[in-house]
Amino acid sequence: MAPLPVINHPQVLPYRDEHLSLDFDQQAATLDSERMTLTRKEYDLLALLVQHAGEIIPREALLMQVWGYGAEIRTRTLDVHVRRLRKKLGGYADQYIETIFGIGYRFQPFGAARFFQAPVSKPVMAIGA
Repeated sequence: MAPLPVINHPQVLPYRDEHLSLDFDQQAATLDSERMTLTRKEYDLLALLVQHAGEIIPREALLMQVWGYGAEIRTRTLDVHVRRLRKKLGGYADQYIETIFGIGYRFQPFGAARFFQAPVSKPVMAIGA
């Protein structure tokens, strides 16, 4: 069995908007000035989505990057973790994490368009294959 990938965030600038901030060096997330209590996997998932804000990340890529699962693994763990993240994001959940049915998920910065539109020139994001 191959070792699980380590998600490092070398020299990535912190993310900040009106409500949410992520400090990748400290591996900390804050919502409305309150530190969020996240599990390691919840943080890794949120950090990966935030680092690719506006891009659609396929389910398979998220499962591989965060959990090390290959395409042959069938699991609902991603959906469970997204549901937990949304609960912790409270009233901002629908703004930040967009489900692209049949494809994957997309993080949208606060105030960005919320609904999927077919990309004109930017292909769907694929992380490591």
